Amino acid sequence: MTTLESLGAAVGALRPVGLDELVARAELLTRVDRKYVLPLADLPFALGGLDTGVRVLDIDGRRDFGYRSRYLDTPDLDAYLGAARGRRHRFKVRIRSYLDSGLDFLEVKTRGRRGTTVKQRIPYEGDGRRLEGGARFYADTVLAGAGIDSRSFVLRPTLTTTYRRTTLLLPDGSRLTVDTGLVWALPDGGGVLGAQDRAIVETKSGRAGSGADRLLRSLGHRPCTVSKYGTGLAALRPGLPAHRWLPVLRRHFPTALDGSPT
Repeated sequence: MTTLESLGAAVGALRPVGLDELVARAELLTRVDRKYVLPLADLPFALGGLDTGVRVLDIDGRRDFGYRSRYLDTPDLDAYLGAARGRRHRFKVRIRSYLDSGLDFLEVKTRGRRGTTVKQRIPYEGDGRRLEGGARFYADTVLAGAGIDSRSFVLRPTLTTTYRRTTLLLPDGSRLTVDTGLVWALPDGGGVLGAQDRAIVETKSGRAGSGADRLLRSLGHRPCTVSKYGTGLAALRPGLPAHRWLPVLRRHFPTALDGSPT
């Protein structure tokens, strides 16, 4: 049995939770995100050690789902550099596509008080190459509320990520997501990078953390500075400032630093 088959077996044994109940109990649009990069071989141990009562998102019998995120940034990469340099007023703008359902959302992420992440979103209809009309107005309004004047920004696609996601609802009401099969790609097709032997595990909870965070720490895994956008763009465009993401690139994606696919 492969690692992904073992993961599927572990997830298959959990009780299901529907999307409406998951959102009602743990939407967590304002939250603290803690991210971990795990070798795929470690996933069954991590999931097997979770508290009883964990439930898995199940929609029509499916328990893992395809995602695509198209990130938009300015020609000067204001969003990327804001994260790379740890600026207080940093942001992300992306079009999140749920590939199994065909739904698209425009999502704007900003920083709240005390390091929380605030995500706001609306349904999106468009080609993903630019923001126009109501979508652009929405993005500008959300960013203005976070102290960012984006009216002069020219936002264009800079990176696309695709992956499969499994979402768990923990007994304390927090969430845990497991992303596998991650692929980064530049919009011009000039760079593609896969992370097939790693999973990105993310906990979404209050400031105190969750039981899953304590379990991962006990297994020797520590939260790390990894961003699908920042880490991916740093790997595919090596001339960019990337000190923030170099530790995770060196440890988990070393071949990305020499230009080889992982």
